[in-house]
Amino acid sequence: MTHVQARAIADLLGLKLKGREGLSALDLARAVRRGISVDAVDRLSARIAPNDLGWRYRIVPKATLARRQRAAGRRLSSEESDRLARIARVWSLAREVWGSDAAAQRFLGEPHSLLGGRVPRELATETEIGARAVEEVLGRLKFGSAA
Repeated sequence: MTHVQARAIADLLGLKLKGREGLSALDLARAVRRGISVDAVDRLSARIAPNDLGWRYRIVPKATLARRQRAAGRRLSSEESDRLARIARVWSLAREVWGSDAAAQRFLGEPHSLLGGRVPRELATETEIGARAVEEVLGRLKFGSAA
């Protein structure tokens, strides 16, 4: 992950990290381990699936999200934060490849034949391997091979 990618992901998640010029994947890993603010779930969901209010519960289950919102500190667990950062990474790449929020939303929200007919944003939410499969398709699009 480049510094530019790390900065884009940090900005998307609303992370206030020191040394923004030299931000690295390790800085993001530390933030994930500490727990990302619960507010980042709504911020990311609004970007990726603005017309699907229930999609945020694929990131963090509804009851858990409500509990995190009421808790002091309002932080996600490291596992939930990792899932959120993974989806932010996929969004950042989709946005880069497609050039606009609307086009990235369409790509991530529609079934894709190279993903076995799966919806990319759902696949990326489920597992790291699923996210990597989506990133592979995006990479093929970015660099001009068949996708």
